[in-house]
Amino acid sequence: MTSPTFGSTLLRGGLAGVIAGLAGAAVQYFLTEIPLEAALAVEEARPAEPSAGDHHEELFDRGTQLVGGLLATVVIGLAIGLVFAVAFARLRHRLPGRADLDRALLLGGVGFLTISLLPGLKYPANPPGVGDPSTVEERTLLYLAVIVAGLVLANLAPWFNRFLARKGLDRSVRLVLTGLSTVVLLALVVILLPANNDPIPADIPAPLLWQFRLYSLIQLATLWTVLASVFGLLLDRQLRKADTQALAA
Repeated sequence: MTSPTFGSTLLRGGLAGVIAGLAGAAVQYFLTEIPLEAALAVEEARPAEPSAGDHHEELFDRGTQLVGGLLATVVIGLAIGLVFAVAFARLRHRLPGRADLDRALLLGGVGFLTISLLPGLKYPANPPGVGDPSTVEERTLLYLAVIVAGLVLANLAPWFNRFLARKGLDRSVRLVLTGLSTVVLLALVVILLPANNDPIPADIPAPLLWQFRLYSLIQLATLWTVLASVFGLLLDRQLRKADTQALAA
């Protein structure tokens, strides 16, 4: 079977990323924006702090901010798609699956787990008006630490599986042991890293907070699912076309 060139893989990764970004932006507009608007209303209703000085109007109105946020989601989708394509090109020969769609879905699942779900469970997203501004840098570093730990474990899992294979263990046993060890290590990452102790303001309803967090994860899951699916379908379509042309030649 024909192997895709790096250029064609990168092109399809960029296209899939844009489509995934549009899908993520749609979820953002129809779902995430609902609790976000509610949180902004709560924040605006708070009395101004005496130390805040004169009130300054927002540089951009809410409509402009919304459009900018949606466009940013598409750009982020493009960037993730390009990185995804590079990773796929490097790992394609090592990923299990009968077709590139299978391999892309597996890689996308790992990406969502390590880059989005794991840090999202440990340090959930917060709407406006939640979180101490003075701890932003610390929280960002901790969030990145979870991502790095997840990526390290994602690379250790196949190595451990190959190690067990050299010991002569059956495939089913290897999968169980690799899966259990990975889950245990991921749980340790979540337990051992410090928690985010920023207080939740009393005027932020708990349902609003958890709705925002849930919708944020749904948005990320949509982006990763669409990215992997479209990328795999585009690559499989290209390879089938190339194989057909080669047979006809």
